[in-house]
Amino acid sequence: MTQLNLGFAEAPTPDLSPLEQPQPSGAKLSPVMTQYLEMKKEYGDALLFFRLGDFYELFFEDAVTAAKALDIVLTKRGKNEEQPIPMCGVPVHAYESYLARLIQKGFKVAICEQLEDPSEAKKRGAKGPLKRDVVRVVTPGTITEESMLEARQSNFLMAVSPLTSQQLGIACIDLSTGAFLVEATDMANLPGVLARLNPAEIIMPDRLIMEPSLYEALNQWKRKLSPLPLARFDYENGKLRLETAYQVKTLDAFGNFCPAEIRAAGTLIDYIQVTQKAALRLIDRPRQIKPQSIMTIDTPTRRSLELHLTQSGQRQGSLMDTIDRTVTSAGSRLLSLQLAAPLLQLDMIQERQDNVSYFVDHPDVRQYLRGTLKQAPDMERALSRLNMMRGSPRDLASLRDGLSVAMGIKQHFSEPAALPSGLSKHLQRLGYHADLIDKLTRALAEELPFYTREGNFIAEGYHGELDTYRYLRDNAKGHIEQLQADYITRTGINSLKIKHNNIIGYHIDITPSHASKVPEDFIHRQTLASSIRYSTPELAELERKITVAAQQVLELETQIFNDLVNDVQLVTDDILRCCRALAALDVAAALAELAYSQGYCRPIVDNSLTFKIAGGFHPVIACLLKERGENTFVSNGCHMDNETKMFLITGPNMAGKSTYLRQNALIAILAQIGSYVPAESAHIGIVDRIFSRVGASDDLASGRSTFMVEMVETAAILHQATERSFVILDEIGRGTATFDGLSIAWAVTEYICDQNKCRTLFATHYHELTQLQEKIPTLKCLTMRIKEWEGKVIFMHEVIEGAADKSYGIHVAALAGLPAPVIQRATAILHSLESDRAELTIPEPTAAIVPVISPVERELLTLDVDSLSPREALDCLYQLKRKVA
Repeated sequence: MTQLNLGFAEAPTPDLSPLEQPQPSGAKLSPVMTQYLEMKKEYGDALLFFRLGDFYELFFEDAVTAAKALDIVLTKRGKNEEQPIPMCGVPVHAYESYLARLIQKGFKVAICEQLEDPSEAKKRGAKGPLKRDVVRVVTPGTITEESMLEARQSNFLMAVSPLTSQQLGIACIDLSTGAFLVEATDMANLPGVLARLNPAEIIMPDRLIMEPSLYEALNQWKRKLSPLPLARFDYENGKLRLETAYQVKTLDAFGNFCPAEIRAAGTLIDYIQVTQKAALRLIDRPRQIKPQSIMTIDTPTRRSLELHLTQSGQRQGSLMDTIDRTVTSAGSRLLSLQLAAPLLQLDMIQERQDNVSYFVDHPDVRQYLRGTLKQAPDMERALSRLNMMRGSPRDLASLRDGLSVAMGIKQHFSEPAALPSGLSKHLQRLGYHADLIDKLTRALAEELPFYTREGNFIAEGYHGELDTYRYLRDNAKGHIEQLQADYITRTGINSLKIKHNNIIGYHIDITPSHASKVPEDFIHRQTLASSIRYSTPELAELERKITVAAQQVLELETQIFNDLVNDVQLVTDDILRCCRALAALDVAAALAELAYSQGYCRPIVDNSLTFKIAGGFHPVIACLLKERGENTFVSNGCHMDNETKMFLITGPNMAGKSTYLRQNALIAILAQIGSYVPAESAHIGIVDRIFSRVGASDDLASGRSTFMVEMVETAAILHQATERSFVILDEIGRGTATFDGLSIAWAVTEYICDQNKCRTLFATHYHELTQLQEKIPTLKCLTMRIKEWEGKVIFMHEVIEGAADKSYGIHVAALAGLPAPVIQRATAILHSLESDRAELTIPEPTAAIVPVISPVERELLTLDVDSLSPREALDCLYQLKRKVA
């Protein structure tokens, strides 16, 4: 990974053993500082949290970086070659909040723990610093702590591995939930894959990062890149790592993975094992995303349609924010993944639709399910932490409560009913967990701590020996008082006291005047001027029990906790299936709630090329208006089929053209995730790709102007759109001279209609383009209905057939508040230009338009055949065959 900059805060000097006290000024580095530097050599790209007593401390450059990043005080400790050593630190009990801030800023943090306490070091008679070692390297893609994760968002660690100069393997793991995805792609589609999965961290070969063709694609992800040597992506090693992790002899049962996918997945496992410093227990099998199984949505389209975030980077106001009616974190994460990857398989879409329809048609069942699911904790993440041995008693309680919810839901649906097959499968996967629920219920106390080290999380009565030690620990004072009373009765010495000090421990204290009454079995310990101190075997045994009781309680509770975790791990697969089933039920019921509350309809989805919407509306804008009590959104239809492939839409700004374009694209996406859609009725032939060239801005980081960005996005559409694609265009050519822009827009329109033949909505201010309706049979014109009254323009936000003869830009400028003299002058200039303008004549094409080069042909043209080994050439051939199949 790239060396990164960090920052941290000052902490008080911790209590150190004599061996670890700072050396006097001018001395050589102390043994503990030498130990620190040795650790730091191994983890140069990470900040080193070095445990010293009750603090994690950082020194040298790490301290400077951390202090700045965390806005904490930078101090110093000792000297190195006469220069003060920078130091800062954070308390161990509160380190997670500091760690979270560093991870959010893209840093990696190596956690170096103190593996023994000073008393143990003293017993072994060792010299030098205490034993320490790095127990874990925390990176953005490997966090599992609940406090550091966004509950409703996946946290993917991604590996990208090349197979040839164009083919790539992708593997993603969300350690917090166990989700494991693999797929094959190419250089051109990599940006779209990154946008869809939105990884927290990306592992790539250092050589691939330097690939010029990826500069632009990786630019926005550079803070998330973790480069590794290409050797770490070896195929044979990757295959072996996967087989070892899953304890199988072959990966055939998991899917027909290509070498690039195996390289990526194997490297991912290796990286996790190295950073987590432990054998990886994967809780889910790798799931292969097949080519052509999900809708392709490129990065600009995701951004302009605001699927998960608005263009300002906020969740609020996005499509995801609007449609997310889930009541569990796992359900929200699943819905987010479904929205990012709409389906292309008709049977799967219809299965999801059937699930939603059931809950739409059975509101009582829907309300019961949603009310019950609200009680379910985030079992997915609790299960993952327990499997990674980072769990807590509260994670066990989460499983107990979540499994109890699942059992209740399954019993509720136990009566025979006409359930859709999809719902029946989900209910079946809830499983039967009564024995584990019962054990966890009996074992766990009512009040549970965050960490096992805090103790007191096993219920009284669950374990007899634990109860004995716990009673002794909690009632030490009573036992001492009882023994003291027994000795007073036995000796007749009313002033006899049992006391304690740090030198001789518990002892019997008697004044010298009563020395003659001391029994023979009292053992003399010490004589002072005012008292004589004794002990007895009984008192010594009681002292031993009291001293070890607290330690025994913690050890026994830890042992019981580990036994319970082992019980959970034995049925991990069953619990994970239950988690996924609950999430799927939540999504289906949530989409039904959305459909009911917002008036959505169930769309007809088939393999035709039809796109027929009646009474469609923008899901986000309509919902916002409804929340304000303004049911004023004007719905509009859209009907495309084999006879009509493109609508050319003219009309003034602010009349609703952009809203109309976006709402139809969003309807297609919602339909293919299996949701109802915002319309009175809808019939949608499956869309393989959605392209949106709507609005543009300068890309200063890449040195590209607004017009250049516009042309790059348009080129992508012309090269990649198929007959089954859906394209929305809001202006083309407006960033250059008028006639240049018009010429480009005209040629693009012809090309899309003649070559791509995709379903297209094209909004434009070039009214001259409406002439194409006479030349292109599959193109029709629409316009935005307006009313003019007393010199003012009223926008009706209604789409009608026809073409606008002007754009009303000056009217919009007046609405925006431009000074009256400017408006008057602009009006005069416009009249002059319109009267002088000659009729525009467009020449007929003189040559056939060059056919679209398919992705497979393009890949063949760029393939460096001479650099391929025979095995790689064969793999490449199989991949190309799958793409054209």
